[in-house]
Amino acid sequence: MLKLVLVAVLAAAGAASAEEIGQVTTAFKILGANHRIVVEAFDDPEVEGVACFVSRARTGGISGSLGLAEDTSDASINCQQTGSVKFRAELEDGEEVFSRRASIMFKRIQVVRFFDETRNALVYLTYSDKLIDGSPKNSVSAVVIRDWP
Repeated sequence: MLKLVLVAVLAAAGAASAEEIGQVTTAFKILGANHRIVVEAFDDPEVEGVACFVSRARTGGISGSLGLAEDTSDASINCQQTGSVKFRAELEDGEEVFSRRASIMFKRIQVVRFFDETRNALVYLTYSDKLIDGSPKNSVSAVVIRDWP
C-alpha cells in the first residue's frame, strides 16, 4: 500500500499547480465546511500560452473538513490560448497536466492533454478515476492554436 501512495505522490508531482480563483456554496452544513464548487486556474506545464480553468465539487461537513470525505466526480474545464503557444517539451497524448485528490485514497480528479494535429488543437479532458470504480463523468475543452500578435 505504501508503494501505491508513493506512486500517486510522484505522479501528482509532474502535474501543474493551480490557483484557486473562487468558490460558491451549494449546501449549508451546520458542522464543518459547506458543500461547494471550487474554481481553479492552472497553466499547462509543457505548453506556454495556454491556461485552463477547472470547476469541481468539494464535499463539506465534518468529514470534508477533516479531508476524509469523497468528493463527487463532477468537474468541468475550459482552456484558452493566453499568448503565443510554445511547446516546452515533446507532447505525449494522454499526459496528465493537472490532478487533485478527491478522496482520502485512490480517487482523483485529473486533466489530461491530447494534440489533434489535423485541427492544430490541444484537447484537454477532465475526469475522475478511482482504483476500483471510476466515473464516466467528464468534460472536454479544445484550444485551437493560432498566431498571436
